[in-house]
Amino acid sequence: MHDFDQFERRLAAAIRSDADQGTARFEPASIARAAIASGRSRPLRGIMGTALTFGHPAIGLAYLLLVLALVLVVGAIAAGAFRAPPILPSEWTTTSSMIEARTWHTATLLPDGNVLVTGGSNGTDPLASAQLYEPGTGSWAATGRMFEARADHTATLLPDGNVLVTGGSNGTERLASAQLYDPNTGSWTATSRMVGARTDHTATLLLDGRVLVAGGFGVSSAELYDPKSGRWAPTGTMTVDRAYHTATLLPDGKVLVVGGFGGGDNAATRSLTSAEVYDPVTGTWTLAGAMVESRAGHTAMLLPSGRVLVAGGSNDGGSYHPTASAELYDPGTGSWTATRSMIVARVYAAATLLPDGTVLIAGGWGRTSNDDPGGPVAPAELYHSDSGSWTSTARMVGARTYPTATLLQDGTVLVTGGRSKPALGISFASAELFGSASGTR
Repeated sequence: MHDFDQFERRLAAAIRSDADQGTARFEPASIARAAIASGRSRPLRGIMGTALTFGHPAIGLAYLLLVLALVLVVGAIAAGAFRAPPILPSEWTTTSSMIEARTWHTATLLPDGNVLVTGGSNGTDPLASAQLYEPGTGSWAATGRMFEARADHTATLLPDGNVLVTGGSNGTERLASAQLYDPNTGSWTATSRMVGARTDHTATLLLDGRVLVAGGFGVSSAELYDPKSGRWAPTGTMTVDRAYHTATLLPDGKVLVVGGFGGGDNAATRSLTSAEVYDPVTGTWTLAGAMVESRAGHTAMLLPSGRVLVAGGSNDGGSYHPTASAELYDPGTGSWTATRSMIVARVYAAATLLPDGTVLIAGGWGRTSNDDPGGPVAPAELYHSDSGSWTSTARMVGARTYPTATLLQDGTVLVTGGRSKPALGISFASAELFGSASGTR
């Protein structure tokens, strides 16, 4: 609160003194003496002096009160008293369906605002096709086909605007191949093959423009792609093989890799509590603190505070034990702390950082016990990092597991594809948008 009592007392005393000496007006000297005596800053002294030098006390006082009111309002705004609450997206609407149903695909926001969807599986076979979503029209169009059909691969937007696709599975074997998509021509070109074949790995764009590819089922190795030379080079090996893990670029340029299934070559292996950090400068990995709970098939999101939110996943093999728990990693201390659990336990969900700093979690697979056959999750929820709490938001139009979620340039979120079950399910062609239609949570 702004307290002008001392200034007012000094002002009154100065005016009375001037009046006793025969001064009939509010002179700047009176104002200045009062401001100096009360400790007010020099700019405020000048403002007050100007405000009261009108030749008529009533007009001067009115102007002074107006100035003081403006000061109070500006201060309150700066303190956040009149800050309007953010309008958060709260409604799902359908958009046109993809040309082909697919799951285990990728979705990448291009510099022109369109979204490139590549590969995946139609439920039976891996796909080589790719298509573009145009937000302005809400329509899909086919674009160039990849050289090889693949699912469970990665796609990374490079600094030059091209998209690097790596690895995955063609249905019978893991792939070491990689290729580049050029949005200007809608065509693909081959680039050099990775050092090792891998699927269900991660790919992270580093601050220097290189791409770190790490892990995959039965794989602990990592390698770097240099877009300038188009070549791959091995780098430090992780402490354990891991798949369905997450990789998050930290503000200092290092990469945090978390959890996943490890210690074997199939999806039924154990989930991990371990996490490790890759340093691009030294090319080495160091163990980070262990998570509070083991998890794989979870989500990880860098928050505006610099901490990393890890949520959901399975704390046992496959999709058998989805968890609702969530925890935060602090890069400054290298430690984990539990935060509030999600409203719905889920694995293989999608996470999106919204423009207002909240995190949207959508889709996934949920079940309550071993006796529960489980099902795809339709409810969506929001994480608020300021309070560490979750709130429900609108349900998706279609429940789905393994969806992709892409933040569009207008702040809405495009969710595509997925399937009805983690395995042996039906793949979806449908897509929907999470947008700010009603502005309520």
